[in-house]
Amino acid sequence: MDWLKASATAQGEAIMNGVLDPVEQAEAYLDAARAHPYGERIYARLTPERARAEAIAAHDRAKAGLRQGALDGVALSWKDNVDTAGIATEAGSKLLEGRLPAADAPILARATQAGLVCLGKTHMTELAFSGVGINPATANVPNAYDPALVAGGSSGGAAVSVALGLCAAAIGTDTGGSIRLPAAWNGVVGFKPTVGQLPVDGLVPLCPRYDAPGPLARTVEDCAEVFAVMKGETAVDLRGADIRGLRLMVLDGLPFEDAREAPVAAFEDAVARLAKAGAVILHGAPESARAAMRDGSPLYAAEAWGIWREQIEAAPDVMHPPTLARFRIGAEMSGADYAALGAALERHRAEWAEAVAGVDAVILPTSAITPPPIERSLTDQAFFTSENLMTLRNTRIGNVLGLPGISLPTGHPACGIMAMGAANEDRRLLRVAAAMEAALAV
Repeated sequence: MDWLKASATAQGEAIMNGVLDPVEQAEAYLDAARAHPYGERIYARLTPERARAEAIAAHDRAKAGLRQGALDGVALSWKDNVDTAGIATEAGSKLLEGRLPAADAPILARATQAGLVCLGKTHMTELAFSGVGINPATANVPNAYDPALVAGGSSGGAAVSVALGLCAAAIGTDTGGSIRLPAAWNGVVGFKPTVGQLPVDGLVPLCPRYDAPGPLARTVEDCAEVFAVMKGETAVDLRGADIRGLRLMVLDGLPFEDAREAPVAAFEDAVARLAKAGAVILHGAPESARAAMRDGSPLYAAEAWGIWREQIEAAPDVMHPPTLARFRIGAEMSGADYAALGAALERHRAEWAEAVAGVDAVILPTSAITPPPIERSLTDQAFFTSENLMTLRNTRIGNVLGLPGISLPTGHPACGIMAMGAANEDRRLLRVAAAMEAALAV
């Protein structure tokens, strides 16, 4: 068995049964990352000393029968906007070059306490403010299916590190789709929790209203286990999750406007398989989704500018021009407009909750497009801008509505199907996703 590409939960079980040595597995991942031709475009930096020390401790606990949980000894990668004590955390930005946090972020501290092994930090787009995934300042992460294509952002390195077998699972962050989009484009599972379910202390911020850390992994079960570790709770029991009778509502309208043929065809095929397996497929297009996108989307640049304007204007020349331009849009919004849009957004969220109260999940294509070429994204600014807007359009619906969301592979390369649940019903959504995953695997 290729343990490098085994699920995180399978690795944890093998460690418990004495079949897999966490020290050997950590070394194997480190070696694989160093040897991979694109390793330096996936990992911003490896943390071999920390990984070895944590793996040795996990080995000793396993021998003594004192494992801390199902994932004790399993090795993860961490996005480079999650603070690591004494290890550079630069969020893909020259503005933060050489930044050395004094302490681990709480989600990493909880993972370490549960016995997980930190392999290193993965590349991301600049300050997490791009969906396409290019970053001329640090690295352009290659797509797992085709290295000439973008990996997606901003958690591109996280997704590809999982897809290529360079970690058991990864931690990313999602503000407008930055977990689910690269998960879809690289054929893995990506779970964005409801904002507030996990602490964001020790994360380099972008837009606090929307920022949410979460896992990328090979299976829904892996995501559920990693999510529980970061939350400090027992994982949701996925046993008995059954697609039969689940009410899944296709979100018509906006997600399909100007969408490309491949992701739509992949989504329709996945929906047909879910229906064949026994799901009840409904259709709807609540106006609250479009209204939330209209009023919630402008808040991104406003919040991002409010947080970063001083550092950006102190050294604007070190930034990628399209990213710099996106930040500067935030300067155009007044405080009064910000407050008015925020209040309107809360009304739209309430209207949405009422409109979809009778369904188990709302489903849509994770992205309306497939990964564009890296080279053209770097050289054609108009192309980059238009593709970036389309890249995150569908995922951003869940962000502005304040919902948990998860992207599952459809079986078609670089095309995902996304399920959105009710706010703070994250555990329920994971059970729905487990049922969908099983049906799609048939």
